[in-house]
Amino acid sequence: MNQNSNKISFEYEFIRNKENISNKLRKDVPSILSVDALFTIYINEERYFQAEIAILEFYKSLYKWKQEVSIDNISAFHYYTIEYDDYEDGALISVIPFSDKAIVKSIWAELDIYNSFDLHYVVKELEVLEKRLREDIEEYYEITLEKFMKHIPYSH
Repeated sequence: MNQNSNKISFEYEFIRNKENISNKLRKDVPSILSVDALFTIYINEERYFQAEIAILEFYKSLYKWKQEVSIDNISAFHYYTIEYDDYEDGALISVIPFSDKAIVKSIWAELDIYNSFDLHYVVKELEVLEKRLREDIEEYYEITLEKFMKHIPYSH
């Protein structure tokens, strides 16, 4: 397949009751980490990655990365979780830029495929994911993520 036609998409499904978290529990790290979602990455419509992840922790990693990104400085995105601490082979999910391209890697990948995306395309997709995820988390759990951010564990 032509690498210019590579597509990536992200899906998630919240799998915990809405009652597991509230604005009152914003400082309760065990409650924060109990908010899970089934997170899936598709590359060219094939499932590349699927796992239950601590979605607030993932969101914070994505949020922190987005804050650092600029048109002139696109750094790698890595998602590490405190729930899994054996990272000798790499991060749970990574987007690694090189030249004007980027690759997606996961230590839990379901497919052993080489993927190469246009760098600006994959950055845009991650930025859209961050915005959509924030809105969906706040709506589904009826919380304000801004109140949680300093309490959500963050590994990098």
